[in-house]
Amino acid sequence: MFADQFGLDVEYEKIDAGPDEFPAALEDFRRAGGIGCNITMPLKNAAWQLAADSSPQVGQAQAANTLVYQASGWFAHNTDGVGLAADLTRNHALELSDRRILILGAGGATAGILGELLAAKPRQIMLVNRNLERAHTLAQRFDSLGEVKVTGWSELARHDSFDLVINATSLGHQGRTPPLPGAVFAKDSVCYDLNYFKASLPLKTLCERVGQRYIDGLGMLVEQAAASFHIWTGKRADSSLVIKKLRDHRY
Repeated sequence: MFADQFGLDVEYEKIDAGPDEFPAALEDFRRAGGIGCNITMPLKNAAWQLAADSSPQVGQAQAANTLVYQASGWFAHNTDGVGLAADLTRNHALELSDRRILILGAGGATAGILGELLAAKPRQIMLVNRNLERAHTLAQRFDSLGEVKVTGWSELARHDSFDLVINATSLGHQGRTPPLPGAVFAKDSVCYDLNYFKASLPLKTLCERVGQRYIDGLGMLVEQAAASFHIWTGKRADSSLVIKKLRDHRY
């Protein structure tokens, strides 16, 4: 759909490859003429390690979702944080500076968005995760950009409420919701789910039941893809048209 806006003839297809097959699949793609690709979980860390070079954001996140082939080899980018920030601020007119932000989960999805969120200068960012050691390790990787606090699920109810709660867990794919205490949401707060389509329904249903404003991650999906498209082509597509088409098609 982005290419159609500019009359470009492109091929963009899914290539199924597990962790063991990924290096060979990427090389086969390059030999067949591939010049750029998106990488999805669980291969984002492997993409970072396979790349000949990467952006500073990728090095900090230790995860890449966009590769572009150059003379020296694959160059890795991560457009997840840019995509999230664009959806929040441009598509939904949300302010990030001086806000209290809670991120659910401390995996690769969180690593991809932390840098961009810290750059917005929020009042506080807190990670909640079952594995506290993993969360602390992730927070320390970003301490040059700002402080990231860590807490466990059992202690979450003891903290003050948050203006923005971001679900970066994969529980929705299992039909489950994070164990969120109601007091976690401040007045006029927003619950943003990185999941979209079927995986977003459990948390969306929960928020609708309690009257909590909820936004799914479809806009982020499109915005991070638009950023990748710009890396590959130098052209900036109109994301709003694509978001509307996808929502009209799926909902």
